Amino acid sequence: MKNKMIKPIFFLGMISIVFASSCKKKIDDAYTNPNSPVRVPIESILPGVIGGFTAFFSSAGTGYGVQADGILLGRYIQYWGTQTNAELYGQMGFPGSPPGSASDNTGGLWAAVYYGHGGNVNRIIDWGTEEGKWDYVGVGWAIRAWGWLELTNCYGDAILKEAFNTSLTQFKYDTQQEFYDSCRVICHRSLSYLNRTDGAVSQANLAVGDAFFYNGDVSKWKKFVYGILARSYISLSGKANFVSSGYADSAIKYANLSLTTNADNALVKVSGGLTSAVNNYFGPFRGNIGAIRQSAYIADLMSGNNTQAFTGVADPRSHYMLRQNLNGTYKGFTPWLGSGGVSANDYPRNFWGHPTPSSTLAPTADSARYLYQNTSPWPMMTASEMQFIVAEAAIRKGDNATALTAYTNAISLNFDMLTTTYNQNIPAALAITPASKASYLSNTAVVPATPAGLTLTRIMLQKYIALYAWGVQQTWTDMRKYHYTDIDPATGNQVYAAFTPPSGTNLIASNNGKLVYRCRPRYNSEYLYNIPELTRLGALAGDYNTVKPWFAE
Repeated sequence: MKNKMIKPIFFLGMISIVFASSCKKKIDDAYTNPNSPVRVPIESILPGVIGGFTAFFSSAGTGYGVQADGILLGRYIQYWGTQTNAELYGQMGFPGSPPGSASDNTGGLWAAVYYGHGGNVNRIIDWGTEEGKWDYVGVGWAIRAWGWLELTNCYGDAILKEAFNTSLTQFKYDTQQEFYDSCRVICHRSLSYLNRTDGAVSQANLAVGDAFFYNGDVSKWKKFVYGILARSYISLSGKANFVSSGYADSAIKYANLSLTTNADNALVKVSGGLTSAVNNYFGPFRGNIGAIRQSAYIADLMSGNNTQAFTGVADPRSHYMLRQNLNGTYKGFTPWLGSGGVSANDYPRNFWGHPTPSSTLAPTADSARYLYQNTSPWPMMTASEMQFIVAEAAIRKGDNATALTAYTNAISLNFDMLTTTYNQNIPAALAITPASKASYLSNTAVVPATPAGLTLTRIMLQKYIALYAWGVQQTWTDMRKYHYTDIDPATGNQVYAAFTPPSGTNLIASNNGKLVYRCRPRYNSEYLYNIPELTRLGALAGDYNTVKPWFAE
């Protein structure tokens, strides 16, 4: 009897133990320990990292990427302005007294590199290495190299060696030269992994995480890496030793190894839909650029009204990139004057094409063009840009023949990108045709008849046009390395012909009369906890944003 009683009790005890263990497992699965790393497939990490290139929002509401910053930085290079009058240059991200107090403006790239990419890229590299997914590892290093170069060109000194040391709460900054060196080392490391075909390398599997960029095409990722290297050298073209140091040759070499056709273009794609995350940041669904209008500088440059460059030449690309006014012409804002700088009939429509020029809304239907549609893919690098790099480096070497060939190819590639990738909603009467393209390229005011007629001004202004809207950070780097108003010795005029930067009261008072040369580190990290290091750098000074970065010295 006794034994018979013990057995059922023991059995019930075992049921209780199993039940308790099962409950604990379900609870652990539902509520994971936040202090314990959770292993997930790297295929599920990469899409968010790709999204972090442009505009991405975490569950905590933190936004990052180049697009939000671009809306602000585009004013420094006069791509556009807003309808707000007296827009003071240099106030974005200013951590002191209002305006701009405690602002994360122009901190989107900082957050993308350290937060959005940061640990996620580390996981792709670490776990990809353990799993033998060398293509993912190579992609991870490519994204890290892109981040280091873009970060330092925007902010100057930043956190490199201690960037991902989780035992620290304050971090030391490193120099821009160190970022450049690290970027190049990492580029070659990336290429070494992207060249591997062993282990678990698979185009189909890489495409799972890479569906919205290169769809798993490793050959294009390698070209992207070569493009990063090319950018790292051409960014130094304003330096006196650009040619003698071999930087010009390196820029040409890597640009030629990089993107060569529009099929190679690095485009972040979106699917479109009923939520913000799946739509283009510049599209009407998200409503971020309703108050933005093209600048007078770009409008004059493309309509033939610039008195020193391409004078009298109407650029067929203006119908794609810009918007007409009620007069049917192309005019624009002076950024620091806002809408006060144009008459009613010259007021350009917004980029979504609303029939009422001053409206900040979109028309009922998405009639936008170019980069301003809900589903427009966003370029991170193009073949046209690479050819402009070759042209600039070659003319700095005195090789005008090579420069002219690359310059012509660059313009042609940009035309073709518009007519193939961005041909939506273009009225037939305004569409680029083979004849209009040929006419533009045969105009000697644009493309000189001989190499001797090519100038640095032509190259940089055509690059300025080709990168319009998407390449804000690259164009800002170009303009800063030529100090906004440097002279082209071949013309006696500015490299950026007739470009007039703001001065006097149109600059925020803390700039002390100087132009902006760098962004401040992101407020909601550095200005909250990294004060000792910011003090050492002088980043608490009101005019820290006017200090020239190394590439512009």
